[in-house]
Amino acid sequence: MNTTAPTFSTKDNLKFFRTLNSRVNNYFKENNLKKTGNWKLHVKTIVMFSIFLTPYFLLLSMDMPFWAYLILNIVIGIGMAGVGMNVMHDGNHGSYSSKSWLNKIMGGSIYVLAGNVYNWQVQHNVLHHTYTNILGHDEDLEAGRILRFSKTAKWYRFHKFQHYYSVFLYGLLTFNWAITTDFLQMKRYLKRNLSYGEFKKPVIRWTTLIITKIIYFSIWLVLPMVMGIVWWKVVLGFLVMHYTAGVILSVVFQLAHVVEDTHNPIPDENGEIENTWAIHQLFTTANFAPKNWLVNYYTGGLNHQIEHHIFPNISHIHYGKIAEIVKQTAKECELPYYEFKTTREAIISHFKHLKELGRNPQLT
Repeated sequence: MNTTAPTFSTKDNLKFFRTLNSRVNNYFKENNLKKTGNWKLHVKTIVMFSIFLTPYFLLLSMDMPFWAYLILNIVIGIGMAGVGMNVMHDGNHGSYSSKSWLNKIMGGSIYVLAGNVYNWQVQHNVLHHTYTNILGHDEDLEAGRILRFSKTAKWYRFHKFQHYYSVFLYGLLTFNWAITTDFLQMKRYLKRNLSYGEFKKPVIRWTTLIITKIIYFSIWLVLPMVMGIVWWKVVLGFLVMHYTAGVILSVVFQLAHVVEDTHNPIPDENGEIENTWAIHQLFTTANFAPKNWLVNYYTGGLNHQIEHHIFPNISHIHYGKIAEIVKQTAKECELPYYEFKTTREAIISHFKHLKELGRNPQLT
């Protein structure tokens, strides 16, 4: 990762963000709404945690056929991704509630999802939301050597097959969180003195990480064995749960930024990005299936990534309403607003883009 952060242009002759921000603020004022979550989000929290935890308690309390055991672990993975996208995500952005303590609790749900609050806030809130799609700064574009998500990333011969094997690697996302990613990220972020909000001493960060990992593995591996489930079934169920959640989360994230239309801006010789930060989000982000109720509900509005990136402090339950304001303002300013009508279209675009990125740059 590049540690010299780029800057964004301050020239907005179109007054895009000023106009958009005013219109969105007026929407909330005129409708007497808070920008944070409401009862709809609270009900959804119960729904997502029920999908996530009910199968777990069934597994602990009932003897069942192997096929049923695997299905329940798949359901746990679906619920795991649902909690992450709907509850943890809003909580760690401070948009779940106007009460900071409630945001901390909901954001802290990441500990039962295999992650760490500090690492996630730095990687997502700071690096991804600030330097979206900028190679060397947005870690969402980093996949080691095995995947190439940008034309400026180094090409290897095996990348020509990445549109085939990528989806199999996507399932390892949350499993890597649990095993290695959190430890590597914390070492890297603390060395760079990165933080989101309050800066705590490294010893506190490391202690929190170690204790929460012990609790996590005790819940998902040790307790089921103590309750009488044979060890290999517990390990297999753990892998199935993570693989399910990993595929869902990875695909949803990729459809927002790694598709054919989105850009990967490069800083100029002075380290400056061509556009302002808000306009930069329009060029690097895409929406998908905006009219699909189920997709909207389950993904926590992450199919409205444009709105989320420009207004991360607004809860996802409002994105459907403010999307028309963002879209109209972008149109008036003759700026892009990338959007796929269906999830299928976005998935096709993603894998076509991976195929293109996998071609030898010298031959394209």
